[in-house]
Amino acid sequence: MSTQRKTKSNEAKGSRTTPSIVWFEIPADNPERAKKFYGSLFGWKIEKFPGVTDYWHIDTGGGDRTRDGGMMARKYPKQPITNYVAVPSVDEYTAKAQKLGGKICMPKTAVPQMGYFVVCQDTENNTFALWEMNEKAK
Repeated sequence: MSTQRKTKSNEAKGSRTTPSIVWFEIPADNPERAKKFYGSLFGWKIEKFPGVTDYWHIDTGGGDRTRDGGMMARKYPKQPITNYVAVPSVDEYTAKAQKLGGKICMPKTAVPQMGYFVVCQDTENNTFALWEMNEKAK
């Protein structure tokens, strides 16, 4: 994720992660068609993610200050774009989201050597994901 440097410098200062959008995912019925569309529209470079089937990395081209994302084959009808929000603890924020009336759509999942995510639904039926950077994730 493009926030790796920023997060590490915050950790070095002893501060907690400030919740902010750090990644997005675009589901597509036809990933090649979507790749062509977004690549032509915005000039994004979209390439197969190494070692992962049916997942593409979207390089938005703006360096560390802009967010990159991913593209995948749509898993269910009307699957929306998902924004990932960095938090210091997915467990803490999952509990907080539920206490505020949110729902958990996908439980805590590890992305090995990168971190953990949880997909949630807010009180307005919008989905989003919580992201905790953790290089020890398995």
